[in-house]
Amino acid sequence: MLNPELLRREPEKTRAVLARRGEDAVEAFDAAVVADDRWRRLNAEVEQLRAERRQRASSRRGKPSETEVVEERRLGEHLADLERELREAEADRQDKLAWVPNLPDQAVPLGKDDTENEIIRTWGEPRQFDFEPLPHWDLAERLGILDLEAGARLAGARFYVLKGAGAMLQRALVNFMLDLHVNEQGYTEVHTPYMVREEIMYGSGQLPKFYDNLYHDAEDDLWMIPTSEVPLVNLYWNQIIPNGVVPLKLTASSPCFRKERAAAGRDVRGIKRVKQFYKVEMVRIVPPEDSSAALDELVSDAEAVLQRLELPYQVMLLCTGDLGFAMTKTYDLNAWAAGSEEWLEVSSISNANDYQARRANIRFRREAGGKTEYPHTLNGSGLALARPLIAILENNQQPDGSVLIPKVLRPYMGGLDRITP
Repeated sequence: MLNPELLRREPEKTRAVLARRGEDAVEAFDAAVVADDRWRRLNAEVEQLRAERRQRASSRRGKPSETEVVEERRLGEHLADLERELREAEADRQDKLAWVPNLPDQAVPLGKDDTENEIIRTWGEPRQFDFEPLPHWDLAERLGILDLEAGARLAGARFYVLKGAGAMLQRALVNFMLDLHVNEQGYTEVHTPYMVREEIMYGSGQLPKFYDNLYHDAEDDLWMIPTSEVPLVNLYWNQIIPNGVVPLKLTASSPCFRKERAAAGRDVRGIKRVKQFYKVEMVRIVPPEDSSAALDELVSDAEAVLQRLELPYQVMLLCTGDLGFAMTKTYDLNAWAAGSEEWLEVSSISNANDYQARRANIRFRREAGGKTEYPHTLNGSGLALARPLIAILENNQQPDGSVLIPKVLRPYMGGLDRITP
């Protein structure tokens, strides 16, 4: 969440920055200011009454008179009423703060939606075909590695089944990415639960904003993770990170579960937008002064995956209208898919500054006995399947209907160099 001091010091300046996100962000901020003002007023009244009670008790000599007993009873009842009102005000304040998004970085371009994102650079050249390349839903079906009808029978729309070399290719991608992140880029691999408590979803910013897009088990009151960013960021939820641990570089692979309500009206053919998918995630937890450099490093780490897979891609800086709720700055990596003839988002790399750390109450010390501070948290997909799989299939298809497997994946495929019908 935002630093509450921003509601009190220069609120107009904070409001102006949030206005770059749109009117909804300003309205949420104004509601939080009102709630915070009420909480502070009630808190001051409660503290004043408590001090008055302590002063009366310390100055009394002997047995209280009947008048004093009546007055103290009245004071106690009034204090109890105010304390109840204060608890309600605190809950309302926390709720209102939870709906205020992060402040966009000054470098984030102003824009209404994803059509106004800025392309920063590109890598690689899309392949020129001397035949008509097929989209993955036709290509993979002919290869016998993708079964969309079986996915629908088993679980409904936007689920799929991978078979044979298709399932192997997905596993190869995950293992390749983890090995790269751990062995060459210095990340620590972590295996986390795929279901978490409500507080954990709140800590990373998924709740309450994205309630309608999350899967929830009501009986155990657990939430299925939409990304392993959620448990990785919250590994030190409500804790002070031990000395010497920050900075942290973490990576994990996990299934991800999303209802994909935002996909309404979009092209959802094949496996572009599905409700269950695998992702390899990277998370950084760093001192505040290092977060800008850490964001650039995260982008570079994700780009390394695409370069080794030899997939042409764009690096795109998201505008204010497309920026994630909890993030201050985000880059997307979009890989070219020749059969679909489009750029597909395969990675989103973001800096949350101290927004998530404040929500999750994660703190660190620079030295033993030093003051606690909120670290900055960053995350990036390295990469999110199944779209890299789409790009590999569509970009590497051959005239005979086979698909060449990228060289870096062949050791993970038992030496197999191509998938044939």
